[in-house]
Amino acid sequence: MDSSMIADRRRLRRNVGFWRVVAVLLLVVLGFAAYRVFLGDIATSRPHVAHVTISGLITDDDELLERLKKIEKNDAVKAVVVSISSPGGTTYGGERVFKAIRAIAAKKPVVSDVRTLAASAGYMIATAGDMIIAGDSSITGSIGVIFQYPQVKPLLDKIGVSLEEIKSSPLKAEPSPFHPASEEAKAMINNMIVDSYGWFVDLVAERRKLPREEVQKLADGTIFTGRQALKIKLIDQIGGDDDIRAYLETRKVSKSLPEVDWDKKSSTSFLLADSASQILTLLGYDDLAKARDLGGILPQKLLLDGLLSVWQVGHD
Repeated sequence: MDSSMIADRRRLRRNVGFWRVVAVLLLVVLGFAAYRVFLGDIATSRPHVAHVTISGLITDDDELLERLKKIEKNDAVKAVVVSISSPGGTTYGGERVFKAIRAIAAKKPVVSDVRTLAASAGYMIATAGDMIIAGDSSITGSIGVIFQYPQVKPLLDKIGVSLEEIKSSPLKAEPSPFHPASEEAKAMINNMIVDSYGWFVDLVAERRKLPREEVQKLADGTIFTGRQALKIKLIDQIGGDDDIRAYLETRKVSKSLPEVDWDKKSSTSFLLADSASQILTLLGYDDLAKARDLGGILPQKLLLDGLLSVWQVGHD
């Protein structure tokens, strides 16, 4: 047997061994995922307190809304704790989540658990709960609406590029990043912001049972610590997990009921995607694993569109 044949056989053995390892890893990870899902089904079929975490920038998240709908319809869920750690996001995204949580609260107790930060649309979501509990140093508030758009005309002028446009009416496609907004365009945008801002103020006034005039004074974008928010009645109590369960007990939800996470990781599709990501990482394809969705490639702010209710620190 010549050396080339020996080399070919060794290469073939290595390839076969490699794919055997991949197959075993797939079976192990998929088995683990199935085990997690099976256990999750058992846990969510028995009486329990559901726990949902809402973190990061808030967008129009269909997966989250579907989860909240399942919680609403699940008779085994006796109460819900929504933990919020978010600077806000799109106004519409916050509105949809707010309404989904209110639908749950119509059937079972809901506690909003403000963690590090629940500002703007994050605070909007918090008001959906029957009770808002925060930490002493939690950050909340920032009630308001903002509309931002880039202006690239100065850059185009520097590089000698111009954009010509023909449109059906002066306000079509305004504001534009290719020229300063006209006074009419600014007025249009301002009217839209004022309308959404008024809706937000009314929502807070209704949910917190405060006079609208009082809420309007607070709704200037100011942020508050938990201690400050308690004094102005934007939250109900300073506390933590024990205080949440004590409140739920007053709503006839026994402390003996287990708390079950209804977070994204409990869904089958997420487990499989995460499993695939782990395999890619094990095989050395870290970059591909990280880029399995746009969130791994682009800054979150670039993915936001529409009116925003978000607390921003400084400028990027």
